Amino acid sequence: MEAIKVAEYAQALYAAHGDKAEVEAARRANEALDAKKLDEAENWQAVRASIRRLRGPNQS
Repeated sequence: MEAIKVAEYAQALYAAHGDKAEVEAARRANEALDAKKLDEAENWQAVRASIRRLRGPNQS
């Protein structure tokens, strides 16, 4: 998946799920791995990483 598409998916997922978007992307990646869809799982991992960048660093 192109970087622009990854960013678009990440923004849409973050807008829809808020702070739980990263968990949702991880769940979808795991489902794709279970179904042996490695390309799809890799795309969801990229979306998850993009969501993490959107959220910014954790605060303590």
